[in-house]
Amino acid sequence: MILHARNPAALEARVRDMRDRGTPAADTACFDVSDGPASIAAFAQLGRTHGRLDILINNAGSTIRKPVLEITDDEWQSVIDVDLSACFRITREALRLMVPHGKGRIIMISSIMGHLARPTIPAYIAAKTGLHGLVRALAVEFAQSGVTVNAIAPGYFAVPGNQSLRDDPVFNEWILSSTPMRRWGVPGELDGAAVFLCSDAAAFVTGTVITVDGGFTASL
Repeated sequence: MILHARNPAALEARVRDMRDRGTPAADTACFDVSDGPASIAAFAQLGRTHGRLDILINNAGSTIRKPVLEITDDEWQSVIDVDLSACFRITREALRLMVPHGKGRIIMISSIMGHLARPTIPAYIAAKTGLHGLVRALAVEFAQSGVTVNAIAPGYFAVPGNQSLRDDPVFNEWILSSTPMRRWGVPGELDGAAVFLCSDAAAFVTGTVITVDGGFTASL
């Protein structure tokens, strides 16, 4: 297993946590996914060290919450760079290691905002919608290589990055009333979809998006 983060301290803390739970990481990679040369160099090093890559989970993401008329070009581009362009670049480099071995599993962590929309996050919505298209394009192109490409689209999950939204009584009530299960998801509830897509049971599943949202997108 190889863990990635852009913050060395956060990466080391996660490694220690895994070791404490008896699941040591085989290696780490510390770089910013929006840094193209650093990303390419990291995968080249991975290839030299390990010789192959079996599974890639693209989980980096960012957003900027602002009304459209206040968003600058640089802010727009920064979200696109992390949420879409980096996923393409990293997947391309992972494919270089997977295809020669005739097998691989690639999972993009997307969002229900790839299907829906709400105000003030236009770049995020555009990136996640584009990510679903990228999944389809890569799945079709590499369908005969033994590599599958899929996405998981979470709904509203309780994570540190959205604490301010959960602390907002109005927004929190909107989520609870809009989600048939009447609660936020917890991160571990994505595990089942990820394990399935990485397993041999999903060998004929490619180009699809599995939604994990407590019924949010099924409800009016």
